Amino acid sequence: MRVSEASFYQIGRDGPAKRVDSAVAAVAAAEVDGFAWLHYREATRDDLAELVGLLGLHSLAIEDCFDDNQIPKVEDFPDNTFILFNTFQYDQGALEVGEINLFLGKRFLVSISHLDSNHRSYLDGVQRIVERDIDEVRQSPSHLMQLILDHVVDQKFVAIEALEDELDGVEGALIADPASFKPADLIRFRRYLLRLRKSLFHERVILSKICRGDFPLVSEKAIYHYRDIYDHLVRFYEVTESYRDIVTSLMEMYLSMLNNQMAKAANDTNATVRRLTLITTIFMPLTLLAGIGGMSEWSMITGPSNWRVSYPAFMLAWRGPQKLNQPL
Repeated sequence: MRVSEASFYQIGRDGPAKRVDSAVAAVAAAEVDGFAWLHYREATRDDLAELVGLLGLHSLAIEDCFDDNQIPKVEDFPDNTFILFNTFQYDQGALEVGEINLFLGKRFLVSISHLDSNHRSYLDGVQRIVERDIDEVRQSPSHLMQLILDHVVDQKFVAIEALEDELDGVEGALIADPASFKPADLIRFRRYLLRLRKSLFHERVILSKICRGDFPLVSEKAIYHYRDIYDHLVRFYEVTESYRDIVTSLMEMYLSMLNNQMAKAANDTNATVRRLTLITTIFMPLTLLAGIGGMSEWSMITGPSNWRVSYPAFMLAWRGPQKLNQPL
């Protein structure tokens, strides 16, 4: 069972981020100095319900935080901007797609993550980055959001690299032994790549809008950092496109090699049938003679006294068609 966890910070103009007991306390402290960072892991509806009145978050955006089938998107509200991003984890041949929701305000940033409990270190990495780059973080909530998105995108690269390594192994297995190769692996890779492509496509659009300055809550200084994230997403998108082409080529190669094996098996069958036909051609006249003359009574047709004449006659009658069948 997943357990909700929350961390509340007040990030002032000086010193490290200060952890406080509640979202109300963090927001109140931010009114005096800096801004508030409210981070939720596996948040419940009750956790986020208080943010509607406290920060003016829209109820529809809150509802999107609990819908696992949402695509990455960005929505601009009067007092905040809502961004939904996907997170990727690739482990033991399985792609896990998580979700992180961000609410950016003038004096606050709310981050809501939906990840498996086994990937807690994924979120710990975000907090370590914030502590390390506190001088940059304290500039504005948009700088903090940039660091979080940058970490999310870096983890995407780790997942894509793991996928690439396994794809190389599948390609080697196909070439080494096409007969025992399982095409289900290629279908699985194709499904994963389609999922990655869909997510990266929409995230690239989000970063494109941010870099154009469509959202006033993103400071101009932070936009330069968002451009770097945009460049990474463009590169990852192109990589997934190339991997899709590789998977398609491998599927075509597999079908071609399978057809070649079937053609070889058919040729071997034809050669075997030709040998059997030759043997049958040789023994059919002998079988005919044995059927006519009998196998136990050699004198059944011509009688005991004429066997010296009848057997040579039978041999000549059998050799005659054989000579006629020989090529000229």
